[in-house]
Amino acid sequence: MTERQRPQYTGEPTLAQIMRRPVWILALLFALAVAGAFAWLGQWQLSHAIQEDTQQGTDSEVPRPLGELNPPGEPVTDASAGHIVTVDGTWVPDDFAVVSERANDGETGAWVIGHLVAPMGNGTGHLAVAVGWAPTVEEAETARDRITDDIDESRVVSGITGRYMPSEGVSVPAPDADPFALETMAPAQLANIWDGIDDPVWSGFLVLHADGSAAPFDEAGLTALDLDQIDSVPPIPQERVNWLNVFYAVEWVVFAGFAVYFWFRLTRDAWEKEHELRALTAEAEAESAAGGGITTPTRDT
Repeated sequence: MTERQRPQYTGEPTLAQIMRRPVWILALLFALAVAGAFAWLGQWQLSHAIQEDTQQGTDSEVPRPLGELNPPGEPVTDASAGHIVTVDGTWVPDDFAVVSERANDGETGAWVIGHLVAPMGNGTGHLAVAVGWAPTVEEAETARDRITDDIDESRVVSGITGRYMPSEGVSVPAPDADPFALETMAPAQLANIWDGIDDPVWSGFLVLHADGSAAPFDEAGLTALDLDQIDSVPPIPQERVNWLNVFYAVEWVVFAGFAVYFWFRLTRDAWEKEHELRALTAEAEAESAAGGGITTPTRDT
């Protein structure tokens, strides 16, 4: 069985000439308008396919009491991570330390960290606080020593403000490194080196906003200690992908392409039909001409 060959059309009108006729130009404009509408619908559908997760319920930049947002001993939730909080408490002079390999504004240095004891109901809670950043470990250690010498451990500091962050993972020191050196901010690890821990420890830590009475020292602030405030970046809202909307967006793009293809198919059909009519007309004319040239023989009498 031989495959049927598609007829080849030559001569005028060409497909391009058919497409340039006013009726088909108007049809093209209509098809493009429909395709544009479909493309807009696809873009709209795609913009709704990626949505920010707004289920946190509160503005992370509005300070809230830490004890209400995340009580000590409770895990850090999505609602509390990255939230600005306030807390009152006293500083433990002997528990200030230095955490190395800390980036701040694109530079690597060290943090000075502290231990805050905060009253919570009938007891207390223990909170790790990142106080400030120094370009080198040596400068951070100098600032730590100055804080330790000057701090009043009996003073209750009110309105300490900062961004509450989830704990970092505990790092294992290299074989040739100082086993007591701190390289991560892990409250669970710090609780093992703090003295007199009988009450719950907050699972996260506070990045201090050194303004007013927030510092564990006098109002001179971090500048007097040659420390910089640690970068405090608001949390980025989580994004969810709605795959059904993505599928609909792809559908609208396909429809847009089909609208233009439908116009092309109609113009090609019109072109083929015109050539077929011309061929049929030419064949009929040839048959008519052939029939007119036949003479009927007569008998001689």
